[in-house]
Amino acid sequence: MKKIEAIIKPFKLDEVKEALQEVGLQGITVTEAKGFGRQKGHTELYRGAEYVVDFLPKVKVEIVLNDDLAEKAVEAIREAAQTGRIGDGKIFVSSIEEAIRIRTGETGEEAV
Repeated sequence: MKKIEAIIKPFKLDEVKEALQEVGLQGITVTEAKGFGRQKGHTELYRGAEYVVDFLPKVKVEIVLNDDLAEKAVEAIREAAQTGRIGDGKIFVSSIEEAIRIRTGETGEEAV
């Protein structure tokens, strides 16, 4: 099993969700996040004063899935989240040792 974590721009969430559903994924976890990468934030003007916004709003999407769907899911996220501008985000893929469904006690791929 694999865990995919994607940090994306908030306005791309619906497109990413639809792309993942087309690949055949049933569930995702979404968390609001803040962060910065190379763009280092930006400055904003508010009531005549300039403010530095270090942390930009992002969305973190997490998915645990079977190995055979991982490559398709990564490609779906990449294509749906891409704007071609700085700050599009990152995708991280890691291995999952075990998954357990709390309700039934199912383990492994059956729990996903």
